[in-house]
Amino acid sequence: QVQLVESGGGSVQPGGSMRLSCVVSGGSISAYCMGWFREYPGKQREGVAAIESNGKISYAESVKGRFTISRDNAKNMLYLQMSSLKPEDTGKYYCAARRGDFGCGLSSVSYAVWGQGTQVTVSS
Repeated sequence: QVQLVESGGGSVQPGGSMRLSCVVSGGSISAYCMGWFREYPGKQREGVAAIESNGKISYAESVKGRFTISRDNAKNMLYLQMSSLKPEDTGKYYCAARRGDFGCGLSSVSYAVWGQGTQVTVSS
């Protein structure tokens, strides 16, 4: 079972950019579907972006054109580049993994392994 640790969160003004990173240990990322999710108090955990082992990507409609998910299998890393940030992007962001691409997507129930999360706050 792999372990996931996120970093890169913090505070940013609306319109700003931020990059989140997720380091994977305990196994090779290459065979895993990877995803980014976010959660805000009082709201359900929301899928933000997912990337299959073959590189196929899906995004939530709310972040299309603003967020970019990428993976570096050689470094066992997952990234989320966020730009044109809005206050509604505020939340705790989680990295998640599931072995294999069947069912890979934006549903949190598909993922077996989760990081501890990193807080992103977008505010003026």
